[in-house]
Amino acid sequence: MRRLFLPGELSDTVTLTGSDAHHVGYTLRARRGDRFIVVGAERQTAAMEITAFTKDTVMLRRVANLDADTEPPIELGLAICLLKGDKLDFAVQKAVELGAAFIQPLRSENCVVRYDAKKAAVREEKWRRVAAEAAKQCGRTLVPRVEPVCALAAWLKELPADSAVFMAYEKERAASLRSWLQKETSRSFVALIGPEGGFTPAEAEAARTVGVHSVTLGPRILRAETAALAALAAVMYEKGDWGTE
Repeated sequence: MRRLFLPGELSDTVTLTGSDAHHVGYTLRARRGDRFIVVGAERQTAAMEITAFTKDTVMLRRVANLDADTEPPIELGLAICLLKGDKLDFAVQKAVELGAAFIQPLRSENCVVRYDAKKAAVREEKWRRVAAEAAKQCGRTLVPRVEPVCALAAWLKELPADSAVFMAYEKERAASLRSWLQKETSRSFVALIGPEGGFTPAEAEAARTVGVHSVTLGPRILRAETAALAALAAVMYEKGDWGTE
């Protein structure tokens, strides 16, 4: 069944309006009796059936509650510098599939991409659509948030105190991500990934100064989007729900 996300709590009957109603009624061409998995704001999940349409609304009724929370036992975030072309779209999509709770796009010194405020807003909205579609496709019970683009230096000043933040840094030789994860006891992680040109030495030092852990992802140089997925997958394996039986 296709999946829908609602901004409020689930009730026995739900009326879709706006873009959700248009998507169901016109894009999907759903019909009365069709069923959807509907997820509410508090991750409540139910099977719901379409009962009626109007020109601008779709009405559904609850058929059964579902025990289908698919969120990992840890909080996982991706802070990633702006990338060329559609590479960040890809990284957002796959981060959602891997269980990320949020994505923070960042501006750094070596970013080739330079957005003005208008262009940044357009891209942010696109990334939010990518995240929402990925959440539906992979069966998430929340839509990960995509934060506004932020300068790396400003973001480093506001690091969450309860999160273990690590930086994949190509000049790191001593600390592997695996060895660091095996010692780390936090249940909240953020992976910091640089742009195509990597972090400058000054940026790497600024990150270390505020408590970001520098780690290596191995002897090969990974593309930024590959490094992002490798880092998230490693965390999910060591600390998330990949290792559960």
